[in-house]
Amino acid sequence: MTSSWLYSLKRDKYLYILALPGVLFFLMFKYVPLWGLSIAFKDYSPYQGILQSPWVGLEHFQRFFSNPDFLNLFRNTLAISFMNLFLFFPLPIVLAILLNELRNQRFKKTIQTIVYMPHFLSWVIIVGITFLLLSQSEGVINELLAAAGFAKIDFLTNPRLFWIILTIQNIWKDAGWGTILFLAAIAGTDPQLYEAAKMDGAGRFRQMWHITLPSIRNVIVILLILRIGHTMDVGFEQVFLMMNGAVSDVSDVFDTYVYRAGIQQGEFSYSTAIGFFKSVTGLILVIAANRFAKRMGEEGVY
Repeated sequence: MTSSWLYSLKRDKYLYILALPGVLFFLMFKYVPLWGLSIAFKDYSPYQGILQSPWVGLEHFQRFFSNPDFLNLFRNTLAISFMNLFLFFPLPIVLAILLNELRNQRFKKTIQTIVYMPHFLSWVIIVGITFLLLSQSEGVINELLAAAGFAKIDFLTNPRLFWIILTIQNIWKDAGWGTILFLAAIAGTDPQLYEAAKMDGAGRFRQMWHITLPSIRNVIVILLILRIGHTMDVGFEQVFLMMNGAVSDVSDVFDTYVYRAGIQQGEFSYSTAIGFFKSVTGLILVIAANRFAKRMGEEGVY
């Protein structure tokens, strides 16, 4: 057994060397930090260390669940996640199918480049562009409304518009980037299926509906399951940069609350307990979504 393993290691040594940086990354930043989760059950002090800090059990979890802000944080996090799930998630699929239908390769590559570019912009730039467009005092859109004789709209300070603005930002920034996996899946579709469909008189829409979509169904299901697992993660940087006093009731989410409690107030154990709750919730959602997908006849993640 040992000699077989050594032979495999020697034979595929370059593949193992190629995989080594990824393995080290996951060990250092994913597995080793798991030891720090124990401070969620302790009254952690940097001076005493993890081992010497007193054990308090579920005290931090009880404090979090009894916090008057918990329901508001939970509502805001779920609302933003569900809007991204129902409005953002389908768009890369639609965009990938539309791009696949383009016959002019030069035009197709140009469009792909254009829709990919926003992904490489930081949230600071995205939010800056949003302020330039939507600011009530000097925003481009409000200036155009005023020039046309309409009243200016308080886009950035209106709580009813906050969630939809975040969703639009996500769509503009990452919808194009999200098409990569779907385009790769579409590229693996057997061309003979399209030829057979044409011979049977199927138009391009019916080919998309009966060939292209079924061919990428497994990819859609897997990505949907993984996306459901990130329901509790709505993106700290984006929300934090868009927050202001006027929309604090609808913009405060678990990530921003952890930042205030853990970084600003130094409550490391309490903020770790919140992060632990988010992780366990995500794990439960992935398992539930995966089981549901298998019952529906899909392959699922595992």
